[in-house]
Amino acid sequence: MKILVIGSGGREHAIIKKLKENPAVTQLYAMPGNGGIAYDALCLGGSPTDGKAALGHAKAYGIDFAVVSPDDPLVRGVADTLRSAGIPTFGPSAQAAAIEGSKVFSKNLMKAYGIPTAEYDVFDNPAAAASCIEKGNRYPVVIKADGLALGKGVIIAQNLSEAQDALQHIMEDKIFGPSGNRVVVEEFLEGVEVTVLAFTDSKTIIPLVSSMDHKRAFDNDEGPNTGGMGVIAPNPWYTPEIAAECMARIFRPTIEAMNREGRPFKGCLYFGLMLTGSGPKVIEYNCRFGDPEAQAVLPLLETDLLTILQAVEETRLDKITVRFRGGASCCVILASGGYPGSYQTGLPITGLSQEQQDGVYVFHAGTALKEGVLVTAGGRVLGVTAWGDDLSQAIRRAYKEAAKIHFEDMYYRRDIGQKAGNMRS
Repeated sequence: MKILVIGSGGREHAIIKKLKENPAVTQLYAMPGNGGIAYDALCLGGSPTDGKAALGHAKAYGIDFAVVSPDDPLVRGVADTLRSAGIPTFGPSAQAAAIEGSKVFSKNLMKAYGIPTAEYDVFDNPAAAASCIEKGNRYPVVIKADGLALGKGVIIAQNLSEAQDALQHIMEDKIFGPSGNRVVVEEFLEGVEVTVLAFTDSKTIIPLVSSMDHKRAFDNDEGPNTGGMGVIAPNPWYTPEIAAECMARIFRPTIEAMNREGRPFKGCLYFGLMLTGSGPKVIEYNCRFGDPEAQAVLPLLETDLLTILQAVEETRLDKITVRFRGGASCCVILASGGYPGSYQTGLPITGLSQEQQDGVYVFHAGTALKEGVLVTAGGRVLGVTAWGDDLSQAIRRAYKEAAKIHFEDMYYRRDIGQKAGNMRS
């Protein structure tokens, strides 16, 4: 089989590495891929959001199956374009991807179908939003741009002044473009965050191993929010009892709600959850694998990934058994100095071994090949993931591997998984 994976980050590299394990896969293609992905797949030109280019590649290279991975191409209907041309494709339709593409849609969906989430209001006028926040006088308060914003469209304001600034930036300065035409003003939830990715074919839903992301740039959860600086899996706070509650009150009701709305969801549905004092609640949905969560969770998957993706596309997920290996994993993100702000690119990367030890993976997120030399090409550059019999071993192995790698101004958090370790002790 010839497989096309659309995307260019660490998540896509993790998917490609997993697909490569299937002996039936004779050739992998990535559009556009990156410097590290080029070692595992043939990288093709074009933007991930260009459905016509994706279809052109699919026809030119005789693609048997496609995987549309990032949010933007899914929301823009790239999976629909490929599927309508007869190419089996993993990834939800644009109609279903609205669950991430519009915060207003997803919040209204949860409200209509009784799915637990934070209280909220929707505004298309910044003055009205500011007035509501001032009257409510509850801080922190969460302000979300309605549309996609590269993971940066959520601002947690500690007071009225910060809230007013956020509304100014999002709705009037348009720092996220038309995604900020409307905002969701939301109650701040307190508790433990959990991410659960789930395969679903719109009828059956199979959760993957839970995980814990680390969003802040620096140790002790300090510094600005990022796209994610590291992940552990499983999340020790996500007990079997909580998992059963989430299945009954959140996961199945969400799939049923989407079916009732005429937007059947087939793909990987991301549940961002908060375990609050009054039970688990949904913080957000994503219409695809999380990144970097996928880099920690996919290495724990024992069942062949392509088999699962095909079962999702063919609506026969109930016919297969999905298994995961025991133990735990830890992913540590190696980032460019200055990220998530401005940073330099084009810096040579050293210390990478082409022969990784068993249970250790280095996924490329922001790399490029320049005259045969691997260089940095993004803020989050590499994801070093290790498996272990337990979390402590996984963490040690990940950091041991990370210490071998170097590029100028490289930094990474030194406390990934520490909170979970404190819990155990």
